[in-house]
Amino acid sequence: MNQEKITHSRNFEKRPLGFSLLNAAWGSTYFLGTKIKLDKDDLIRSARKATGLDDLGNDFTDEPLERLLRSVNEEADLHPVGRFITRRRFISLLNIRLRAEYYFKRHPEILEQPLYPAWIIIGLQRTGTTKLQRLLAVDPDHRVIPSWEVINPVPLNPNKNKADKRIAVAKTSVQALKLMSPGFFAIHPIEIYEPEEDILLLDVSFMSTTPEAMMHVPSYAEWLEKTDQSAAYAYMVKLLKFLQWQRPAKRWVLKTPHHLEFPDLIEKHFGEVHFLWPHRRIYESVPSFLSMVTYNQMIFSDHVDEKRVARHWVKKTGYMLNKALDYRQNSLNSSKFTDIYYKDLVGNSVGELSKIYNLNGGLTPELISLFEKHEQEHPHRKYGTHQYSLGDFGLTEADIDQHTARYQNFMTEHYGR
Repeated sequence: MNQEKITHSRNFEKRPLGFSLLNAAWGSTYFLGTKIKLDKDDLIRSARKATGLDDLGNDFTDEPLERLLRSVNEEADLHPVGRFITRRRFISLLNIRLRAEYYFKRHPEILEQPLYPAWIIIGLQRTGTTKLQRLLAVDPDHRVIPSWEVINPVPLNPNKNKADKRIAVAKTSVQALKLMSPGFFAIHPIEIYEPEEDILLLDVSFMSTTPEAMMHVPSYAEWLEKTDQSAAYAYMVKLLKFLQWQRPAKRWVLKTPHHLEFPDLIEKHFGEVHFLWPHRRIYESVPSFLSMVTYNQMIFSDHVDEKRVARHWVKKTGYMLNKALDYRQNSLNSSKFTDIYYKDLVGNSVGELSKIYNLNGGLTPELISLFEKHEQEHPHRKYGTHQYSLGDFGLTEADIDQHTARYQNFMTEHYGR
């Protein structure tokens, strides 16, 4: 298996030659006016033209997109392909909203239905959240959002009698990612039929931490942290209701570290929820995530500083953990959490899953068989070994402690970990 170790210089050497040549050639023609435009009004016009629809919904506001675009244009230093991908992605998010509103108008029963109860995985990045969700997804009672669907949660042609091409679009996206960043799959395996993070539903409101994981957008990140995100969560619920209307089940199983900041908003908007919190030694999970972000940002920019990535995300990690602990350590909320441990999940997944299912009558032999089959078909490190260290990012354990001491103390005091 391939072994990838991230450092600033070695990663540029590993970038596919064709990708670098395309960026260089395209950039050399900017004086001819070939630079991709990232402008709010242009993006909205393009989305409306592409869909033939014009209503973004009464709850759509310009400010999040305007803030994000200003930060992207002034701070992100995107290369030509990065600007192209960003424009296509933002138009796609607007398209989703336009198509969703088309359905909401014509099928009021979508929003009238109650949201399913939800198990929500909120652990930090790189703590086993993906493995946990994909195991829980084999339960036929569970509704997850597979990768092909989270990219386009609403059919591409709602008002046309055409075949739904969302799976084909997802396959193309995965192949493009493999070409641009071959080593990414050793960090986060993307498989179009497996569940992905529901943070992409928050992206439809342009209020999520996705942009700061993909590019350098500090002013947007600062604005977002200070902004009420209720509107984004409210719209996410609308999209979840649409998804369950399309394909019913009994319970949602959702996952994104973004939710660590907002358990209060989840409780406010979702209804019946239980939080599953995976944990891993913080000195392992943090550099693993920093390496993932570095890979992400190199898809969009030629100027990625892994130490800058570290400064931003170590502080952000501490902030997210403290927000979750503020909520959890309120006595009214403590029973809403089940803890899962990374090493135990990797070593004895059925044992860890039983802790969750004890909330719901326990595991059945049929479910155990499904879990074991999934483990056999999706072995740990299926796509290679991901190597990393704090030193790759100029960090020491003391740097991590500065922002995560409260979380570490909580884990030691309550769980001896």
